[in-house]
Amino acid sequence: MKGFYIGRNISLNPREFASMIDHTLLKPDADYRTLEKYVNDVREYGFKLLMLPLSLLDKALEIAGKTIRYGVVVGFPLGNTSTRVKVYEAVEAVSSGASEVDMVMNISLFKSREYLRVLEDISAVVLEARKRGVESVKVIIETTFLDDAEKIKAVELVAQAGADYVKTNTGFLGGGATVHDVALLYRASQGRVKVKASGGIRHALDALSLIEAGASRIGTSNGDRLMKEFLELTGEA
Repeated sequence: MKGFYIGRNISLNPREFASMIDHTLLKPDADYRTLEKYVNDVREYGFKLLMLPLSLLDKALEIAGKTIRYGVVVGFPLGNTSTRVKVYEAVEAVSSGASEVDMVMNISLFKSREYLRVLEDISAVVLEARKRGVESVKVIIETTFLDDAEKIKAVELVAQAGADYVKTNTGFLGGGATVHDVALLYRASQGRVKVKASGGIRHALDALSLIEAGASRIGTSNGDRLMKEFLELTGEA
C-alpha cells in the first residue's frame, strides 16, 4: 500500500488512515437500513469502530456481531445529565459490547468554574467503565463554547480524571474541529491524553490537516467519503 506524507514525519497508507476513523452514526432519524450501510462501511474500509447511540447498539450487534468494534456516546449531546445517569449509560454500553465510550463534559458546570464537580463527573464515568473493561474513554469538551484558556483547563481536567482522549466537538451544537484547536489541545496534553477531532469533518484533506496538527482519531459521519478521497490521493482508487 502506498503511503501519503502529511507532515511532522507522518506518512499514512489507506489501512492506517482508516484505523484512525470513528465512523459515526448519531443522526436522530437514522433507521436500520442506514445502520446496516454504516456497518458495511466499517467492514469494507476497516475503520477503527462504529460510533453509535446506545439505542442502536443491540441492532448493530444483531447485524454484525463482534466482527467490528463499537463506540457509544454518553450524556450526548449536551453533557448536562447527572453523573449517575452518565455512569449508568457508560456501564450499560460497555456491558452490552461497546469497547469505547465518548462522554460529553458538563459544559454548564465548566463555564461556572465548578471544576471539582466537572472532574468528579468525568472520573466517575472513567472509573466504572474501566471496571468493565472499556478500552478508551473520550471526553467531548465542545471547543466551540470555550476560549483558549478554557480549552487548556479542560485538557487538565480530562487528563487528571484518567480519560484517554480529549475530543473537540459533538457536531450538534455549531462549530466543529479546527486545526487551531487540535494543535492547542495536543500541546496542552503533553502526551497525557490523545486528541480526537470531531465535528464538521467532511473531506480527506480536512482530516489529514487535523492529524498533522495532532489528532490521533477522527470522528466523522462521512468516513466512506474520506476513504474514497484518500484512495484518490494515493492513486489507489
